[in-house]
Amino acid sequence: MVENDEFGGRLKVLGWLCVLVIAVLIGRAGYLQIYQGEYYSELAEGNRIRIIPSMAPRGTFYDCNGELLVQNRPGFTVSLLPLTAPISEDVIERLSELIKVPVADIKKKIAMHSGFDPIRIKADVTPDIVTIIEEQKENYPGVVIEVLPIRDYMNKQEAAHTYGYVSEINDTELEKMKDDGYKTGDIIGKFGLEKVYDKELRGENGGQQVEVDVSGRPVEILGKKDPIPGDDLYLTIDKNLQAAAEKAVDEQLKAINAHAAAAVALNPQTGEILAIVSRPAFDPNLFAHGISNKDWNALNNNPYHPMDNKAISGEYPPGSTFKIVTGTAALTEGVVSPEELINDTGRHWIIPKGNSEGEALGLINFRQAMAHSDNVYFYEMGNRLGIDRLEKYARMFGLGKTTGVDLPYEASGLVANRRYKELNFEDGEWYLSETFDAAIGQGFNLVTPLQAAMVMGEIAADGKRYRPHVVKRIVGPDGKVIKEFQPELLSTLDVDPNVIKLVQDGLHDVTKYGTAASSFQGFTIDIAGKTGTAENSHGRDHGWFVAYGPFDNPNIVVAVIVEQGGFGAQSAVPIGRKILEAAFGINQQKPAQQQNP
Repeated sequence: MVENDEFGGRLKVLGWLCVLVIAVLIGRAGYLQIYQGEYYSELAEGNRIRIIPSMAPRGTFYDCNGELLVQNRPGFTVSLLPLTAPISEDVIERLSELIKVPVADIKKKIAMHSGFDPIRIKADVTPDIVTIIEEQKENYPGVVIEVLPIRDYMNKQEAAHTYGYVSEINDTELEKMKDDGYKTGDIIGKFGLEKVYDKELRGENGGQQVEVDVSGRPVEILGKKDPIPGDDLYLTIDKNLQAAAEKAVDEQLKAINAHAAAAVALNPQTGEILAIVSRPAFDPNLFAHGISNKDWNALNNNPYHPMDNKAISGEYPPGSTFKIVTGTAALTEGVVSPEELINDTGRHWIIPKGNSEGEALGLINFRQAMAHSDNVYFYEMGNRLGIDRLEKYARMFGLGKTTGVDLPYEASGLVANRRYKELNFEDGEWYLSETFDAAIGQGFNLVTPLQAAMVMGEIAADGKRYRPHVVKRIVGPDGKVIKEFQPELLSTLDVDPNVIKLVQDGLHDVTKYGTAASSFQGFTIDIAGKTGTAENSHGRDHGWFVAYGPFDNPNIVVAVIVEQGGFGAQSAVPIGRKILEAAFGINQQKPAQQQNP
């Protein structure tokens, strides 16, 4: 009897447990259906609906006259779209061999990927690869061909350092930029304007909402959002002047067997950069579809550094172009009068530093000294001014800091000063010989070609310094102007206008009877200029030339440097002249129909 009671009790407990389990199951089912029904409905929908994005074309570049400079073209991209199952090892290896991308690189992209976006493996593949993948789909399950916009730098190396290039985002960049909506596989600007204005240029991606069956095959397009192209950049660059400047640099480098140079042309009244050249250069198209190891090594191992934008990042002793600063300081501080004659015997009487090749000009005044670029005269100006006042005027001209141009990686240059030597040299004492060197643009002084153009531009614009810039306006895909860049006055030289006029006259004389006179004989536009030769401890001297014109109403400044080109009058002046000829329409060939009436 006791055993029956015990058995009945156990059945009773088991029955209550069953009731409890059933109640829990019913409650859970009700909770899932009533309270979380919408959530799980969305998950189920997600199992049959895929969002396949489409890339927005980047904004295009135009020159100041509306001429197209950089555009997009359609290109085939090999991508992975694992809708139902991971991509197999066999497919990865087969694809790697076909498109010549290492297996490890493909696996890395797959591992970093999230969501249903295509995993882009290689851009701009050739049609034969597309044909193989399309005809042998059974061998490449999950591999798709996308037609995507590919950046097209139509003029190849022309203005490459200015336009920049695009390439796929890397891990470091992604970590910094993911909060701004950037994802693995995105194409971003890496250099030049492409980098500076990447957010404006990249546009907004679109996509398709596609219903798929159980095997992942598309069944129906449920919705579509068209991509919105990026904003366009209208530049201050003049396409024809840019081409002429590049040609002039290339011809001169070949003629004198030099390998590196830079040139800048800008409007001194606005700061607009009209042309900017750096040599050697590179073809940015190499990066747009994924640069090969061979091409990358060729660029990286070039001793003349084609990836450097020498126009804004190259730092060189300014040589005699710095005499513009020294002369302005000497006249303003009253340490010399315009008429005072200083006797150039070929060497200075305190420290035996002299002119190139021992030239002696005898008694000369300020304008004559500027015209002939007389070292002895300007050594004496340095002696009278002292390094501190030289530093003051160099900084007044804006030297020793970046110009603020809208391009990346601009160098600041260096103004010779006591503090710099104290911090960087064991013997921190400043010597008079170093002041002499500074006064003629040697020693510690360093400038970029853009800074050299800026200094000449301040004299041309009666002391006004404008921020140099390359972008004139940003225009949306609807044609509306989003932003217009106006001339930005940064500073005005705190010197008497008569001093600037004296410096202008001295620079004018350079092209009339001075160091550049023979090169500008018969030139139909009145210009001012200054040659320079900068000592170089690693080889031949660097050659400089800066100029502006027309003399009475300047609208262009040109600065040219030829690395290891020797005397500026021989290496840099011919480039400067050709750029000015192009700017003023001098010696331009007439169209064939006009030549033979």
